[in-house]
Amino acid sequence: MNDKQQDLASGKTDNKAVRPALITSVETFTEFPASLRHLMVGFADESIPAAIVCSTNQNLNAVVSGAVDIIRHPSFNIPLLWKWNRKILVERLENFAPTVLHCLCQTKAELTRRLARQLDLPYVLTVNSLQKRWAQFSISSKRCVKIISPAKSISANLAQVYPRFADRIEHINIGTFTEEGPCCFSRPDQLPSIVTVAPADNFERFENLLTAIRHLAIDGYEFMLVVISAGKAERRLRQALTALGLSQIAVIIPHLEPRRSVLAAADIFVQSAPKKQFNTWLLEAMSVGTAVATCIGGVDDLIIDSRTALVFDTEDELSIKAALQRLLDAHDFARKLAKNAQKTLTQNYSVSSMISSTLRVYRNAEY
Repeated sequence: MNDKQQDLASGKTDNKAVRPALITSVETFTEFPASLRHLMVGFADESIPAAIVCSTNQNLNAVVSGAVDIIRHPSFNIPLLWKWNRKILVERLENFAPTVLHCLCQTKAELTRRLARQLDLPYVLTVNSLQKRWAQFSISSKRCVKIISPAKSISANLAQVYPRFADRIEHINIGTFTEEGPCCFSRPDQLPSIVTVAPADNFERFENLLTAIRHLAIDGYEFMLVVISAGKAERRLRQALTALGLSQIAVIIPHLEPRRSVLAAADIFVQSAPKKQFNTWLLEAMSVGTAVATCIGGVDDLIIDSRTALVFDTEDELSIKAALQRLLDAHDFARKLAKNAQKTLTQNYSVSSMISSTLRVYRNAEY
């Protein structure tokens, strides 16, 4: 431990001062870029120095704000040099002198646990998805001071899977900025648009959605379908669109940031299958005022049927069609649905609350 860390540990400095080091994964940047960006802006506003540990090829331009130490890991992308890479990482963290480590993805739980032991630091672990008993990750009973979850359903799941850590689980909602009014069906001169995200797996359920959309087109409904695809299933997606005769009304686009700009141009957002992970696409769609049609069976905290979203049975094409048809037919109902969702987010998912709660956890991080 260096001199600065010894001073912090002995109480020679302000015990409220924090210097978090955030341990990230690829998933952090693909699934939770906005929340990371909001955290960094919050740290900058509070004049809190922070460090981000990320991969060597990760682009941080969209998330970095203020004085941030960027620590690339591994320094050398060669498997045989993993011990050397770990040594470099520890040295760079020592130079930054963090007061707490924050693992932003459970896939980095083992790495964070090892770093906390080597640096003799407390750490916080964020878990963004439902867990299974037979696939548990490593948690230090000594140094892991808090386990943060973004949803009550995830908190309850964690308490069941990790009962001895139940008292350390804390629910902190992911914050977002909510627009003043719904964007859906606010442009009567434009063709209605339906936006959805193609899954990397569970493509069979996604095909149910495409078939339901095909029936709407056959019935004479006019709209544009926008499919956001990460590329893994794009070939199969294009084949399905061609086979169903949807190529003329569908467009495939990559994941774009900020995703709000894409969602704000849509009228309807569809989640085609239950999500075991907190769905930030759903959060952002609701924040800009897009009418949401979705299913349940995963992390469903944002979904209240006929209040914040219209729920359908993902296994039933007729159920999917009926939900979309109702939104396309009843614009006032769709806008009311979107407005209710925005109200829920304003009351419970503010960025300021997320930042203040996270900083409180950092300041109380002792073992």
